[in-house]
Amino acid sequence: MAKRTIVALPGDGIGDIVLKQALRVLDASGLEADYIHGDIGWEFWCKEGNPLPQRTLDLISKHKIALFGAITSKPNEEARAELNPALQGKGYVYSSPIVGLRQKFNLDICVRPCKSYKRNPLNFIRRGKGNTIEEPVIDVVIFRQNTECLYSGVEWTNPPEQVYKALMTHPKFVENFGRVPVEEISVSTRIFTKKATERILLAAFDHAKKYGYSSVTVCEKPNVIRETSGLMWKLAKEIQKTSYPGIKLLNTNIDAQMMWLTKNPEDYGVIVAGNMFGDIASDAFAGLIGGLGFACSAQFSSDGIAVFEPTHGSAPKYAGYEIPIVNPVAMIESACMMLDYIDEKDKSDMIRKAVAETILDGKTRTYDMMKMTGSPEVIKDGAASSVQMTDAIISRLR
Repeated sequence: MAKRTIVALPGDGIGDIVLKQALRVLDASGLEADYIHGDIGWEFWCKEGNPLPQRTLDLISKHKIALFGAITSKPNEEARAELNPALQGKGYVYSSPIVGLRQKFNLDICVRPCKSYKRNPLNFIRRGKGNTIEEPVIDVVIFRQNTECLYSGVEWTNPPEQVYKALMTHPKFVENFGRVPVEEISVSTRIFTKKATERILLAAFDHAKKYGYSSVTVCEKPNVIRETSGLMWKLAKEIQKTSYPGIKLLNTNIDAQMMWLTKNPEDYGVIVAGNMFGDIASDAFAGLIGGLGFACSAQFSSDGIAVFEPTHGSAPKYAGYEIPIVNPVAMIESACMMLDYIDEKDKSDMIRKAVAETILDGKTRTYDMMKMTGSPEVIKDGAASSVQMTDAIISRLR
């Protein structure tokens, strides 16, 4: 097999730490790849007024595959204050580079698996009959539409005249907001398109069929958000009926789902949602398997570009520690998703098995697994460093 070229995007804060550990694991697995560094993140906003330089977009366009660490985003006022003084006042506006990546390459399909590891001390437990303790096995894959909904960025404060006039054509707006001064109004739009909604639904059903999940659950709010959530539910019913009759289709409202996920999380397999509700559901399910230190994800476009990243943030307060303490598993799992994508499943299976064995053994645990508050002192108190956790995983690769 030809040697792969992968764009490595460390980003900000702990992104560089966890990405380095994932690359160590990939090398130890026998993957033959070249890694090209890509500039992205806060440093390049401050220096250049652009956290996502064109040179990085060009690298991703050429090589198609990227491993991404983490990103820092700040509100507009803070972002402007940290911009290079020579660039201030010249119209530069900060926007999240990860959102920029999604929109530039139409990375519309986001996949976030949430699968529990046996003997992970952070796994969700509940009380069962007779006051017993139950630890349900969780195996949920969330398909999140990644480019539309509230994240599309179509929004205004003090909307311009033509937008305000358009809003005033809706009787609900007139009734509830018609007397509010326009300068006191902020508006964000929730946009769903048929094409993108069908694509995320088909991806969810395809995954359920390929990997033997018995159901697909649409997690939206069609009883209230009738046009957008209603579109997804309508299309899901049509797709299930015509193409996937053997897969059960379920419907849960996002608020009810947040309740049910702690009552019977083992009942769910594949979940599909729009951008905002998919983000909420994936973080909630990640909490049941140990938190963001175990939460991986992948993003795919229709033309072969894929970006793999943990869902945690950049946690800058941990980035400067002499001994890094952050849990690298989410990044390593994201790298495994990349291996699946490039048909190196033997290597991803081997790595996942090594991670599972390390957690089952219980001798090597990062500070979060030991339920400690993050600080440099956790190493002295017995927590494994990021490097030690990676070492333990690598030692079990075979």
